Amino acid sequence: MPLPFLQVDAFTSQPFAGNPAAVVVLDRAADEPWMQQVAAEMNLAETAFLVPRANRESDGYDLRWFTPTIEVDLCGHATLASAHALWQRGDLPEQAVARFHTRSGLLTATRLGDWIELDFPATLVHAVDAPPELLDALGTSASYIGRSKFDYLVEIDSEAGVRALTPNYARLRTLAVRGVIVTSRATTKEWDFVSRFFAPGSGIDEDPVTGSAHCALTPYWSQKLGKTTFTARQMSPRGGTLKTELAGDRVKLRGQAVTVLRGEIV
Repeated sequence: MPLPFLQVDAFTSQPFAGNPAAVVVLDRAADEPWMQQVAAEMNLAETAFLVPRANRESDGYDLRWFTPTIEVDLCGHATLASAHALWQRGDLPEQAVARFHTRSGLLTATRLGDWIELDFPATLVHAVDAPPELLDALGTSASYIGRSKFDYLVEIDSEAGVRALTPNYARLRTLAVRGVIVTSRATTKEWDFVSRFFAPGSGIDEDPVTGSAHCALTPYWSQKLGKTTFTARQMSPRGGTLKTELAGDRVKLRGQAVTVLRGEIV
């Protein structure tokens, strides 16, 4: 039987912006090689696969995320897209909390009007002496270099510098991390900080909007700016806006989502 899927643009209120993700809702768990093949065929930053538990409203769904080349442990935009898809399809009532069982533990999504709030674990960053090829590949200098369990985090001196980056993706691909977050304090008054995210080693040269990166960016900027709530902008060509909040060892990520495509896997 054909298997329906949705393609959702996450962290945007307009189609053809934000970060696209494919969402596939399965009746039962699928073979990992097949999911990887589907994700490669979709050729999006992530494809999300959902399997309902016994009681989908109270027990939730098992959720896995695949890039075109690998399975990842945490993905914000595809989780946002998954919650949006479940409400759009009528799998969950709009007032129900979406509960996802993942490699990173239980994640939840709650509908707040036109926005969706994700509850994710905070990701801590510690200062490191980065390999010389990191800054060479980015083509910039840095005021801070840190590393989380997933990524390097590089702070540079200006929003304009973040926007202007043209990395050497082949050199970034040699780094033994999921990706590289580059960030600065914002000069545009609507935002607190800006960022871009590069992950060629994970099959994505530049990710348009990266929810999981903001699990590190939020506590990082909280310590620097002395506040816990932020409006953040990821400055990829597609671009996206997030509202974030540090709540103890958790980060609340708020974004919007738009369905742009419905199809079938035959």
